[in-house]
Amino acid sequence: MFDFRDIEIIRAIVRHGGFRAASDATGLAQSAISRRVHHLEDRMKITLFERDGRGVRLSAAGRRFCEEAELLVAQRDRILGELTQGQMAGVVRLGVAETITHTLLPRLLTALRARHPLLRFEISVDTSDQMARELSADGLDVAIMLRDEAPRGMVLTALPPVSLGWFCSPAHFTLPRPAGIDDLAALPIVSFPKTTIPHRRVLDLLTPVRRKVAEVHGSASLATVLHLVAQGFGIGTIPHDIVASWPDAGIEEIEVTPEARLPDLEFAICYMPERNEEIGRELTRAAVAASVV
Repeated sequence: MFDFRDIEIIRAIVRHGGFRAASDATGLAQSAISRRVHHLEDRMKITLFERDGRGVRLSAAGRRFCEEAELLVAQRDRILGELTQGQMAGVVRLGVAETITHTLLPRLLTALRARHPLLRFEISVDTSDQMARELSADGLDVAIMLRDEAPRGMVLTALPPVSLGWFCSPAHFTLPRPAGIDDLAALPIVSFPKTTIPHRRVLDLLTPVRRKVAEVHGSASLATVLHLVAQGFGIGTIPHDIVASWPDAGIEEIEVTPEARLPDLEFAICYMPERNEEIGRELTRAAVAASVV
């Protein structure tokens, strides 16, 4: 009569307040969701949702269906838990920003492997805007990404901020102490990819004070940024933790005026509750614990 995918779709409609919002949250076309609900109602000979000009709401039968469905989901999770002897198992598709791969990720995965040895991880390193699309389309189970890029409908837990600094090779550049916005904007700059929030923040910081747009280059690889800065290609905007993990990079922080300081990167761990609630909760717990060093 129905399967767990039907239950997940009904839960998404209820959680997000309508078919269109459920479509945005699940990545499914609104027409596909509508057809699925219509076929389910036909098969069960009941009306799950009452429709009016303001949207949809559960009927009495729909409320009963949701109550019983929650019991089925709990039973399913219990059975799977018992089959794996209380341990999580399977493949987790984890998306991470590159900053996280050099800081939080090793501690996180080490702790999870010790607690859940049957888990396997498929790790994707990408920009936050791309991970947002993958989360919505069910291409990822969990992502650690910039908080402001998280899609609607996600369960989101903030992680400690990551501080950014201006860095250069002292063998190639000599700047005033402290350096102002004009001093920085006069030089080539290597930063995050151009589609990202940190890149746009650098442009917003530098461009208004000059007649021409600052020369800002983008790279999705922090290792590439470090090497370019070390070789004198330009100055760079790099997380402090990344530079600390590369003590022989040959670069040093530029002392800047208060108005030239960069805002912190605000990361969060995110997952879609309709699809990945159990693993999402566990990875969130582990990520918060691993972030305390």
